[in-house]
Amino acid sequence: MDILKELSNVLLILIRSGTVFRVVYCFIMMGTDEENEKVYKKRIRNEIIFYILAECCYLVKDLVTIYYT
Repeated sequence: MDILKELSNVLLILIRSGTVFRVVYCFIMMGTDEENEKVYKKRIRNEIIFYILAECCYLVKDLVTIYYT
């Protein structure tokens, strides 16, 4: 059970850091390419939605493992 918890924590760290880097990249590209500003805003919005859904999935997983252990 400890291995699954460690893998889950590593995956959460990767999701969080990947989301931060992607949003920062989109902000940088939005500043350099003003023609595609709407595209980058939509990408940032989609990335934030992905992050919220990923956190919710892990919250449900944690609740289920706590309930059944």
